[in-house]
Amino acid sequence: MADPATYRPAPGEIPTSPGVYRFRDAHGRVIYVGKAKNLRARLSSYFQDVANLHHRTQTMVTTAASVEWTVVGTEVEALALEYTWIKEFDPRFNVKYRDDKSYPYLAVTMGEEFPRAQVMRGAKRPGTRYFGPYGHAWAIRETLDLLLRVFPVRTCSAGVFKRAHQTGRPCLLGYIDKCSAPCVGRITPEDHRALAEDFCDFMAGDTQRFVRRLERKMNEAAAAMEYEAAARLRDDIAALQRATEKNAVVLADGTDADVFALVGDELEAAVQVFHVRGGRIRGQRGWIVEKVEDVTDAELVEHLLQQVYGAAEEAIAADAGARSGRAGARDAVPREVLVPVLPPDTDQVTTWLSGLRGARVDVRVPQRGDKKELAATVRANAEHALALHRTRRAGDLTTRSQALREIQEALDLESAPLRIECYDVSHNQGTYQVASMVVFEDGLARKSEYRHFTVRGPDGDGAADDTAAMYEVITRRFKRYLADRSRSGEVELDLEADDVADASDAAGRRAERAAEAAGYVPRSGEVDADAPTDRRARFAYPPNLVVVDGGPPQVAAAARALEDLGIDDVALCGLAKRLEEVWVPGEEYPVILRRSSEGLYLLQRVRDEAHRFAIAQHRRQRSKGMTASALDDVPGLGPARRTALLKHFGSLKRLRAASVDEIASVRGMGERTAQAVVAALGGAAEQAAPDASGAAQDTPAGDGATARA
Repeated sequence: MADPATYRPAPGEIPTSPGVYRFRDAHGRVIYVGKAKNLRARLSSYFQDVANLHHRTQTMVTTAASVEWTVVGTEVEALALEYTWIKEFDPRFNVKYRDDKSYPYLAVTMGEEFPRAQVMRGAKRPGTRYFGPYGHAWAIRETLDLLLRVFPVRTCSAGVFKRAHQTGRPCLLGYIDKCSAPCVGRITPEDHRALAEDFCDFMAGDTQRFVRRLERKMNEAAAAMEYEAAARLRDDIAALQRATEKNAVVLADGTDADVFALVGDELEAAVQVFHVRGGRIRGQRGWIVEKVEDVTDAELVEHLLQQVYGAAEEAIAADAGARSGRAGARDAVPREVLVPVLPPDTDQVTTWLSGLRGARVDVRVPQRGDKKELAATVRANAEHALALHRTRRAGDLTTRSQALREIQEALDLESAPLRIECYDVSHNQGTYQVASMVVFEDGLARKSEYRHFTVRGPDGDGAADDTAAMYEVITRRFKRYLADRSRSGEVELDLEADDVADASDAAGRRAERAAEAAGYVPRSGEVDADAPTDRRARFAYPPNLVVVDGGPPQVAAAARALEDLGIDDVALCGLAKRLEEVWVPGEEYPVILRRSSEGLYLLQRVRDEAHRFAIAQHRRQRSKGMTASALDDVPGLGPARRTALLKHFGSLKRLRAASVDEIASVRGMGERTAQAVVAALGGAAEQAAPDASGAAQDTPAGDGATARA
């Protein structure tokens, strides 16, 4: 733990302007990002007597080793920059918003030549308009099925679309008139795009315009005694009305608003939002908030609005100038934002949201009438979500803390292992050797930092056994740690070649001393907002504990690798499968944890996750190595040019019959490579040919093809 006085900047150095600040730990990792109207006043509050700070703030300032700040022109700029940095660095001590479920959206890919309507989850993509989120995917599909009668837009995948285009026959939806079949030219790209835009307008709440248009056409058809056409239009109107009736009117006068509610305690909170468009609830979304920093409800609301509308800002910027981008801005940021408590800087938040929408946005607390009643309904949903979360994860935070504490005590560590890395090796009788590295932080999996290794061995043919493979993997990982730490952007190096070796030898010291030996001295001060991104490389952060899947042999191999690199400040243990014994380097007997121990349960989850990840990668490698193509061994012919050849000629049979000049005429091919292709195919046995779509078929390595290791 660092003393905040060691990195406190002189009061006169800190400006009184608005800006954004970030705290870094001894390894240079950003652990907290905040904004302030007055940087000097805000930062000074962190450097008072530690005993007077909130417990979580105490932990943050004693974990940090430096603080830096960026001055901006206005508080609105500070709001935007804070969101950008929080998203970029994912600081450990900032409030975490986690979706309490993965919400599906109805998405229309307006960025494609032929826009497609589909169910979509995850991050929002540029050029795509989103409607929702919905509580269930089946609700989207049911609504979409009704609307396809009137708006027969494309819903098929790229593969189905391409196949239909090649064969000249539409899919089933095209035959039953629920798709306008742009794949076979029944509709022009311009008309299909207009159809997709009408679909988006209807989903955005402009429903009556289309109902009136269909009613007018129905009356005209009936007057002309075209009764079958009139009946079809009548059914179309009924479909639109059924799709509209699914969402009852909750606010009059076609109100567009997002209604937020917040319920929680000191540790966590539940947030719910209802998206109301055209007076109807078009979507609902919820988060569970882990309060890793000391914040008020008003500050939580401000962070929440950053979370919700910050992503909208990026999508709008990506679609800037496009009609879909302007419409997306209006959909994403409504005219009214109803919150349970006003954020501390309401004027700045309102200005920011108005800039995103391109029109005035009101942020306020509903006081009476239908809007207050709807806010009470949203709050009831938040209370239910929090109760459900507590039921499902009762004692989860306490359990994780207990597990880490038990591991600390069992292995006699100085502090709880907040970052655990686990390694496992997978192979098939010595072939296709791979290893996995999984990362758990604060007892939870951090999948973005998972890695896998292909085990090469001294001769490139793989390791002799599991211990040699483990030695190689641990060596490669921690060599990368030493190298990445030295290359990191915020590390100011002025080292000669000999100094680099000296820095590697000094890596066995504690984290602060190791960083200092490498030339990194944490410094507090001002940085530019547009300075190059200085996020450290993934391998630049050492774990507190390394776990290997195995017993004494694997543990000894990992310990030897760390010792050879001069690293002795990383704890190491192994977990043997048979009796779930915990082995420590140099100990004759294992550490036995109780079968009901939370610490043992956490180690088992880490080990099982490493095993799963290793097995998955091994299967991919084995599947890839068991198939081959006649073009694989052609010198100078990479994957891109192989694909171009197969796409141009359509099949391996036609490619085999082609001349050197014909092959050389393909884009990216030269005469020398074309001669190599002809030579390879001329002496090759008949192998797997691509199908009509140009995708190569796989041939088992045992059937005469050359297997790739």
